[in-house]
Order: sequence, then C-alpha cells, then structure tokens
Amino acid sequence: MEVKTGALLSTINYPEDLKKYSEQELEQICQELRQYIIDVVSVNGGHFGASLGVVELTVALHYALNTPYDKLIWDVGHQAYGHKILTGRKDQFHTNRIINGISGFPKISESEYDTFGVGHSSTSISAALGMAVASHYKGEKDRQHVAVIGDGAMTAGLAFEGLNHAGIEKSNVLVILNDNCMSIDPNVGALKEYLTSITTSKSYNRFRDDVFNVLTKLSELGPNAQKYVKKIQKSIKGTLLKQSNLFEALNFRYFGPVDGHDVKRLAAIIKDLKDIPGPKLLHCVTVKGKGFALAEKDQTKWHAPGLFDKITGEIKKSVPDKPQPPKYQDVFGHTMVELAEANKKIVGITPAMPSGCSLNIMMKAMPDRAFDVGIAEQHAVTFSAGLATQGLVPFCNIYSSFMQRAYDQVIHDVAIQNLNVVFCLDRAGLAGADGATHHGAYDLAFMRCIPNMTVASPMNEEELRNMMYTAQLENKGPFTIRYPRGNGMLPDWKRPLNELQVGKGRKICDGEDVAILTIGHVGNFAVEACKELNSDGINPAHYDLRFVKPLDEELLHDVFTRFKNVITVEDGCLQGGMGSAVLEFMADNGYKSNVTRLGIPDEIVEHGEQPELWALCGYDTAAIIQAVKKVAVSRTTKIMAS
Repeated sequence: MEVKTGALLSTINYPEDLKKYSEQELEQICQELRQYIIDVVSVNGGHFGASLGVVELTVALHYALNTPYDKLIWDVGHQAYGHKILTGRKDQFHTNRIINGISGFPKISESEYDTFGVGHSSTSISAALGMAVASHYKGEKDRQHVAVIGDGAMTAGLAFEGLNHAGIEKSNVLVILNDNCMSIDPNVGALKEYLTSITTSKSYNRFRDDVFNVLTKLSELGPNAQKYVKKIQKSIKGTLLKQSNLFEALNFRYFGPVDGHDVKRLAAIIKDLKDIPGPKLLHCVTVKGKGFALAEKDQTKWHAPGLFDKITGEIKKSVPDKPQPPKYQDVFGHTMVELAEANKKIVGITPAMPSGCSLNIMMKAMPDRAFDVGIAEQHAVTFSAGLATQGLVPFCNIYSSFMQRAYDQVIHDVAIQNLNVVFCLDRAGLAGADGATHHGAYDLAFMRCIPNMTVASPMNEEELRNMMYTAQLENKGPFTIRYPRGNGMLPDWKRPLNELQVGKGRKICDGEDVAILTIGHVGNFAVEACKELNSDGINPAHYDLRFVKPLDEELLHDVFTRFKNVITVEDGCLQGGMGSAVLEFMADNGYKSNVTRLGIPDEIVEHGEQPELWALCGYDTAAIIQAVKKVAVSRTTKIMAS
C-alpha cells in the first residue's frame, strides 16, 4: 500500500535536503514526519510510540549536525524510524521488518548514517566514546559524536560504565538523554526518581532559566568572565537541587532539562553544544507516542501495537472461529501465580519486561513477590542468586537473547554455587521481525556446557507447566527452561501439574525408517511431518528429548541400537546445540549411525516472520519431510540393489 508524504517531507531524502529549509519550517516537517510514521506503521506494523516521541529531536539532530561525518548513535533503535526516513530510506520504509526489507533497527550494512548496529539497550555511550577516541587519535577535531539514549536504558550497568570512562576522556561526546519515564513498561528505580525530581522542580527550572540567561550574556564579556560564570553555574545547580550533580560528578557538563518537542530550540541548543569541547549531557523531556493521543495515554500498549486504524485507533486483530492456544509467555505468567500460591518460597524477577514475559500477572496478584529490576540483566541474575541463598526459589525470566548479557553471572553466581535459580528464557529460537539482535539462537549451546545446569524445553503448554513445577521442587539446582515467542498448541492448556523425571525424554511415535529427535516446540513440526510421511508409506519414529542436559541416555541407546539414520531438529544454533550433544553421545559410545542435524545454521539470520525464517533455515515441517525422504530413498535404493 502506497503512503503519500507531506509537501515538505516529499522533497527530503537526505539531511542535506533538510538543511535547505528555515528553522521556522522545521515544525511543519516534524508534523509531516510524524504523520508519515503513523500512516506506514498503522498498515505495516512495527515499533510505534518510541519513534513518535523523538520526531523533533531527530529533525533537530540532522538539521544541526553534519551527518554522516558527525556520528549519531541511537540506543536500542526502537526510536530510529524518523532517522531512517530522513537518511535515504523513505521509499523503502514500507518494507521495515519484512523479510528482505530494511531492518527495524539501525544497521551498519544498511546505511552509512547507521553508525552502529543496535537492538539491545545501553550500548550507545560506549560506542560513541569509542568512535570519539578514534577520531581524536586520527586528529579529526571537528567531528561530533552523539549518543541518544532513553532513561530506561540508562539503568543498565553498561551505560554507567560508558559514562564513567567518558568522564575522564577529552573527546567530543554528547549524550542526549531522552527522558520519557518509559522503556517498554514504565521505568523503575532510583534513577527514575532522580530524573523526575529534576524535571518537576519548578523553582529549579524557573530560576535556572532566568539566571542562566543572564550568565550567558555575562560570558560574552571575555575569558575571565566565562571562568566565573562556570563557577556560578555549578553553585546554582548544587544549591537549587542537591541531587543534580550525578552527571557532573562524572565530569559531564549537564544541560537541561529541555522540552524535547521544541524543534527550533533543540536545533539551536545542539548547534551551540557543538562548540563546547569534552563530554556533555543534554537532558530532553519527551512524551512516548507524542502526536497520537491513544499512544500517549497507554504507552506500553502502543510500544509495538501491530496493525491499527490510524483514525479510530482500533488495533486490528483477526477473530478466530474456534478457541486458540495461548502464548507461551501467558502460560508462564498464569502458572507462576498458581505455583506461588502453593509454594511460598517462589518469587519472580524480570529485567524491565513484565508485560513482554507476562510476569505482570504475578506482579498484580502478588506485588511483594515479583520484581521488575529495570534493564539490568546481570543484576537480575545475581539478585536472584542472592534470593536463592536465603532459601527462596527465584524464577528469573529473561529473553533468550538478553540472557547473553548475564552469562558470567549465570556461571559465577549461580552455577558454581549450585543455587536453585530457575531461568525462564522467553523468545528462544528465531524471534521474527526483530531480527538478528533478538533471535534466541544460542541458549541451548551456552547453557548446556555449564556444570550443575539442567536445560529443558517444552513441546507445548502442558510440558512448560510441568517443567516449571519440576524446577521449583527441592534440590533441583540451576534450571533453564526455554520456550519460543508466540502461541503454543493446546487450547485446553491448564491441566494438572505433574513432576517430570529430569533428563527423561519420551517417544511420540514408533517407526522403522528413521528416528527423528526433537527438543521444544519444533517437535510439533515433526508431528506434522510424520503424518504426511505416513501417508506416503514412510514410517519414521519420533522422540521428544525434553532435556538437552542431562540427556536421556537410555532413550539414545535405544535409538542408536535400532536406527542407522537419525535426524535431529532444534530451534537453536547447530554449533554446540542439541544435535551436537547427540553426536557427542554417539561418538562417546561407539555408535556409527548417520546423523542429519536441522537447526539454525552458522550465520546471522536476518528479520522476517517466524515461518519464513524456519523455512529459510531448513527446519520447518517441509524441511523435515525432505530430510526423512532423502534418507528413506537412500535406504530403499540400497535394499533394492542388494
């Protein structure tokens, strides 16, 4: 569907086109850019509220800076849609997040204006500092380096590490703090309270504006006057707001807070800040979802709403003609409450994703036993470890790709101490349109190599519930349960809870041609494949391993004794994953079967819908059928030849 742009925006393809307009015309450009984002996202889907909130900031940055020579780094990237439209991708914007289309996040290989590939939060300051130090080393003294980071991303340790280092460097770094009190869910923690105290202190803001206007005029009188002005500025900030020295204590010059929706003033401020050397921080106050009333009112719901009617705001959802299976995340959320009601030791932890992982269900039912720790995955894991040392049973829910950030804590703080922390890894496997930064491809491999760790994956909702129930029983130690984004298989999913024998798989169906070994939701692909193969006279056996660590050795001995051809299927990386574990078992026990492994290949998988990516990577139902037929045909040919 073709979406038309406004009169001014239609003439703007790159930042140099933007610079042809006057500051007075920037407001109209912002209106047209915001409307274009609404028009396209409403019919194609994607992240929504974040980009609307930084329209003015985006226009001001490209108007005041000399991009791409000046380096502009967007944190996370949810808010970079306006940036993409202004930097040569307006005509391709409708392909955003669609397979073979442009990425939903900044990506170096896509554009020279995308200076750093992002997707996980809190990387922008460190990346910008690295670029700034490199520029200083090369003698590029006029090059600017700007990191745009949200207040939610500021809670991560990496952001503070970057600030701490930047404060001792003399490089040109401007950190723009996009303060909207939101990440995906409302922000939490002391930093949020601190920023709120700055933005809501009327006496500070009024007096600061009056006095700073006077000081600006005084500073024009010469170098000596400027020196005294700086001393007075520090005194005023310390007197009016005792807590206002957080950033300046890290040797950043702090400016703000300023209205993040006043494009003319923003452009002027950014131009002025270019002439001030060293590390600086500009505090912009914005509204997530700005310009779309419903998104402003319910910012969590409109983070990525899917398709919607841009006039009425009605989110379009297909109405099924029969009951549908729930999302795995919702099964987790409801089961947490059920388990916690029976076991008073259970607590829930998530790093800033309560609605995404559905821990918000427990937070509402048991607010004293469920914790949102902010975007801080490392802290979430070690916090969970601390809880476990005191006899509690923490369920730490972290998206698979985000768990990569806390790997040291999993080993050092949980596994070595053999603590009963239950890691629930949501969005495991290929996550879909969010693409390479969000695929949970590696957890089976990186969790199964850790001593003391149990690693399981459910084939359906009932299995997820039983794995959660099993993990909270006495003396289970570190326990990982990984499950995919999206819906399960069972509309009648709420079945009685049962303990599973750790390390015990199950036979789904017996057969004679080949054995298919699966783990997790992809086992359902194999079920469908077996049905089609049976109709063709091919009868594979199918086994659901359930656990990749420990492996069901009894089951595997039976498989390798009976079958000379084995196919493994997993929604994870082939290197080090379940198939590798099976090969290790085969080699260690002297078996000689032919093993075909299906899963995520050793390459970066880009964005697209999950079924498209399963097919692309070669482990959907059709791929399983093809693999079985290849083996079965070979077997039949050999029999005929003999």
